[in-house]
Amino acid sequence: MKIGQRGELLAASYLEKQGYQILSRNFSCKLGEIDIVAGRDDIICFVEVKSRRGAKYGRPAEAVTANKREHIRRTASYFLFSKWRDLPIRDDTCFRFDVIEIFCAEGGDVRVEYIENAFC
Repeated sequence: MKIGQRGELLAASYLEKQGYQILSRNFSCKLGEIDIVAGRDDIICFVEVKSRRGAKYGRPAEAVTANKREHIRRTASYFLFSKWRDLPIRDDTCFRFDVIEIFCAEGGDVRVEYIENAFC
């Protein structure tokens, strides 16, 4: 299994353990892709997962560039437009953009860093 695929599985598991419901995984359209859409209480999160073997080349979240953030925002808008009937959206529902960093060390150790409200 590739590190990116493993990272997304670990991220989804982490979110579920934190009480989130996974609403969608790997949603894609012509505008871009969103790794995970998760909901809990009155929040729907659009989550970008970045996995690395270490921090030698910087933190994984640093790879979420301005261009990538814009693609995620546009894709999230399209996701909401196309899926709103299937989502647990109420008048007080909030939306946010999060990043989950997955560090997979060569010895098998895994560290998860969850960055809520990583960008607007």
